[in-house]
Amino acid sequence: MKKTTVAIVLVVGLLVPASATGKSNDADRRAAKAECKTERGKSSATREAFRALHGGMSRCVKRTTREEAAERKEARTNAAQECKEERALDREAFNELYGTNANKRNAFGKCVSKKAKAKKAEMDEEDAEEAAERKSAAKECAAERDEMGRDAFAEEWGTNENKSNAFGKCVSKTARES
Repeated sequence: MKKTTVAIVLVVGLLVPASATGKSNDADRRAAKAECKTERGKSSATREAFRALHGGMSRCVKRTTREEAAERKEARTNAAQECKEERALDREAFNELYGTNANKRNAFGKCVSKKAKAKKAEMDEEDAEEAAERKSAAKECAAERDEMGRDAFAEEWGTNENKSNAFGKCVSKTARES
């Protein structure tokens, strides 16, 4: 009997979806790829800033996929806590508000899902705002570089030995200030 129970527990453990473990999944990767494409932009200035920040598309997608998975996990954890607190106040009202089946027993899951989606959308909106700020900063720095000349721009913004990081430093500082 013990062997059967252990085998069942192991099989069920293998069937746990990736979203429950906090690991990234295909949806995270698709969202990361879209976010990276948007951040990269189409102008030469935004593409140069993108390269300075991420190094390339594959690095951006890899890093952003991890961030997406962490955001999803955090949103779900926070949503579950909020739903527990809300349910503790008045269980019947909670079940009526969120329950969708005949006996309203699915209320907790529906609550967590709804709140987690809202929190994730909020996090994605913040990411989009940050990307827009970086793109705007890249365009400002490109205009400044064109106006000053490459050598003067590198001298003003560059911090490494050969001043090759000038554009990235300008974009970073300009984006933080806005």
